Amino acid sequence: MEKLIKPVSGYIALVISLVCMGIAVFCFTLFETSPVFVVLGVLLMLASFFILKGLMIINPNHSRVLNFFGKYVGSVKDNGLFFVNPLYSSLKVSLRSDNLQGQNLKVNDKMGNPIEIAAVIVWQVGDTYKAAYEVSNYASYVKIQSEAAVRHLANSFPYDNLEAEEKEMTITLREGGDAVNHILEKELTDRLAPAGIVIKEARISHLAYASEIAGAMLQRQQATAIVAARAKIVEGAVGMVEMALQKLSEKDIVELDNEKKAAMVSNLMVVLCGEKAAAPVLNTGTLYQ
Repeated sequence: MEKLIKPVSGYIALVISLVCMGIAVFCFTLFETSPVFVVLGVLLMLASFFILKGLMIINPNHSRVLNFFGKYVGSVKDNGLFFVNPLYSSLKVSLRSDNLQGQNLKVNDKMGNPIEIAAVIVWQVGDTYKAAYEVSNYASYVKIQSEAAVRHLANSFPYDNLEAEEKEMTITLREGGDAVNHILEKELTDRLAPAGIVIKEARISHLAYASEIAGAMLQRQQATAIVAARAKIVEGAVGMVEMALQKLSEKDIVELDNEKKAAMVSNLMVVLCGEKAAAPVLNTGTLYQ
């Protein structure tokens, strides 16, 4: 598990190191007086370098993972100049948010239709211990697991509801919106938790039928839209015909037998449901001619 530590300030250690270096240089100038000054100068110079090795600078949104001869010591997430044991080895881990623009993947949706899908993922390191030691390369781990999560998402839902009666029953990739994005975020969080990665946002950035079936699916969508539109037109036309017959009967404008009512209904339906404007024909005789 991640363990946060707060090392001492590095400014005092920096001053001590510079003082030791200055004294060492002064001792080297006195080498003719006594060999002892040369030995003292070498020791002070080594001490100065040893102290300098223990200094580390941590920039904002960065961290250091400290290791002492193969043993995890702790992580430093504070910013500034610090001094730690010079024998510690350190690993830099960025805490900044990063974007992953996934490549377009060709996969089959739940219905078996080939589709193209891609996602944009915003992530950052949350646990530096897991990112440094639980996986070999956390950036590569994020990329591969993200691709696997997007593929699994595409396999779990249909691209679109092809039947009108199923539209309220199934979440689809095209119309799922926030629900699909939430499912993707949850799966990414579960997959990337072993690496200490936090998912801040995940969204579908590209979604389309594969080129080999795009034309056929477009024709099917157009046909579905035409059928739905025709159904609405017929429903409205029937209501208008019913209203016309009712008004004629209520106001006793004209009396029609069943045969003439059928002819009137037929003509009105043709006029109301036709794609082009009907051409009027004047009848100069009676209704029965």
